[in-house]
Amino acid sequence: MKYERLPYERIRNLRIDKNLTQEDIAESLNLKQNTYSQYEIGVLRYPIEVLIKLAKFYDTSVDYLLELTDNPIPYERKRAK
Repeated sequence: MKYERLPYERIRNLRIDKNLTQEDIAESLNLKQNTYSQYEIGVLRYPIEVLIKLAKFYDTSVDYLLELTDNPIPYERKRAK
């Protein structure tokens, strides 16, 4: 089974565009900075839960973060019950 790394450039670019540090993002995700850094450079594959949190944090879609679309505008989300 072949494992592919998830795209990381978008999460790095979004962070830089907002003038945030890796520590800022790691803290908001309740992670260590080193772990987040490894997601961002593609050493670690980030779990779906982290991907969802990143999409919500940056107000974009998971598809955009995964480079399945170039449209950063998120889809309409379900409301929490």
